[in-house]
Amino acid sequence: MTVWIDTPAWPHRGQMFAHMVSDTALEELHVVAERAGVHPRAFDRDHYDVPERLLQACIDAGAVQAPTKRLVQALRESGLRLTKAAARAEREALRVGLRERWPLRSGGLLAEDLLVRWSERHRRYHDLRHLEHCLDSLTALGGAERVVELAAWFHDAVYAGTPGDDEEASAQLAERALDDLLPRSHVAEVARLVRLTDGHRPADTDDNGRTLCDADLAILGAEPGTYARYWRDVRVEHADIPLADFRRGRRRVVAYLLELDPLYRTPVGADLWTESAHANLTAEATRLDGLIGD
Repeated sequence: MTVWIDTPAWPHRGQMFAHMVSDTALEELHVVAERAGVHPRAFDRDHYDVPERLLQACIDAGAVQAPTKRLVQALRESGLRLTKAAARAEREALRVGLRERWPLRSGGLLAEDLLVRWSERHRRYHDLRHLEHCLDSLTALGGAERVVELAAWFHDAVYAGTPGDDEEASAQLAERALDDLLPRSHVAEVARLVRLTDGHRPADTDDNGRTLCDADLAILGAEPGTYARYWRDVRVEHADIPLADFRRGRRRVVAYLLELDPLYRTPVGADLWTESAHANLTAEATRLDGLIGD
């Protein structure tokens, strides 16, 4: 298990850059980059572009310097290599699959608009993969009414990284966009459910709300590697926040989630994800406590 870095030899905007990769897993690559102070947005699909001034910091954080040829070999052997063409093909396949899951017979242009919104460049977690995961999670919960599926499509349709404001803007978008497609009561229910994803505290009698909130939080119960990618992508979405401030803010979010009782409100969701979610959140809290204390 090694993180490799080559000699800075790639010019960009008056600086020389090195590449840094892992021969095993992206999680360890992200750990080294964070320790060395490499900006989160320096990550490009399967490697980091590291400015020359941070070369020694990466080595001190655990990276091993080697020729570029060795880095390329490590990527290929690890299976982590992801070319631009492969990334584009993956995104297009995701869009096609999601397009087929649009829950209305009409509103094709609206579905396309939403897919464009979910594909915005600044998104790293709240993107097409999150929409797909929410829809898959609704299926895992036994299915959902059409208004709940629509709420999943709209719940992060507007995303600027501002809790509360994003949910409100997304709900208002749903109200405008669905006005000619659904009965008024259905539109109101979609908007209500979208607003409910700010805080994830549905009433015990709110079946639709419990189902949507459980699907939205299902990522917390993912296997550890997927969970690690989730929190890393969240960090990239908030890359403009200084690392120390982000860690403290993220620690508060983790504490809030751990205090939700129950975390999952449906019996199926509780059975599927509670144990692993608490393990993931507790591990992240411990990690953050150690970093905040440094």
